[in-house]
Amino acid sequence: MGGAGYIGSHMVHMLLSHKYEVVVIDDLSSGHCEAVPKDILIKGDVGDVRLLESILSDNEFEAVFHFASFIQVGESNLNPAKYYSNNIANTVSLLAAMVKYNIKKFIFSSTAAIYGDPKYIPIDEVHPISPINPYGLSKAIIEQLLPDYDRAYDMKYVCLRYFNASGAHPDSNLGEAHNPETHLIPLALRVAMGLSPDFKLYGQDYETHDGTCIRDYIHVWDLCYAHLLALNYLRSGNVSNYFNLGNGSGHSVLEVLQAVERVTDKRILVKSMPPRGGDPSCLVADSTKAREILGWAPSKPSIETIVQDAFQWEVNKRF
Repeated sequence: MGGAGYIGSHMVHMLLSHKYEVVVIDDLSSGHCEAVPKDILIKGDVGDVRLLESILSDNEFEAVFHFASFIQVGESNLNPAKYYSNNIANTVSLLAAMVKYNIKKFIFSSTAAIYGDPKYIPIDEVHPISPINPYGLSKAIIEQLLPDYDRAYDMKYVCLRYFNASGAHPDSNLGEAHNPETHLIPLALRVAMGLSPDFKLYGQDYETHDGTCIRDYIHVWDLCYAHLLALNYLRSGNVSNYFNLGNGSGHSVLEVLQAVERVTDKRILVKSMPPRGGDPSCLVADSTKAREILGWAPSKPSIETIVQDAFQWEVNKRF
């Protein structure tokens, strides 16, 4: 679900490379038909019950990967109804269809935003769940629902709590193509490439060493590999679980801009803006649990490597 978007399309290509049979449902509101093979793409809404039932009844699916969420924190503050309708109501419709057609494995794209303002750093999975924006709340609510589906319907799940997904496919044939783009690295790269006049820096008085927000950036390909391991984990008969996915090291906005300048050998003009609501000062993952239980470890932890792959995608972008 949502397999033609940024992370979903990378996951589709990883699954296909491992010889899995894949069907993609995406309404293409933020995904791209060019990002996945056309013969496996079905255009439609995850909340469309008739569509879901027609697809699920005609196939024997082992698992569902859920990527079909709206993800912009700022937008969720301005239009929470959009987020509650899609991220919660549509997901509940999907779960109902899975129950009806006896699909027992669910891998859910969750987020570090469920933690809200962190009580301590790095953040582990026992950290209190206290989202401070509708986006984070929408993900937290689904996480709270899933144990009931496990208990009542034996639906096993893995919730993967992403920190900051970034980078692009190592072959430069996939990458970020949001419209509008809101993520730091592609926005900074577009300034460095002369496609945008300046980089808008939202807030410089956070409680960090340089006053800008600190985030844990994880390469999208490493993120997808964790999903593959999560599928194998469920196929092995393990209990439902949840895992943080991050590199365990944080970079401030200014440090990421410096990495972009090093990779592109261009200076970035910065325009100071007021801070946005709902942005914690620092989010850094403790991913020990994923390492120990899933056997996962990031293969591309360097911020320069992440930026370099993203840069090659921006140069070669095809959609």
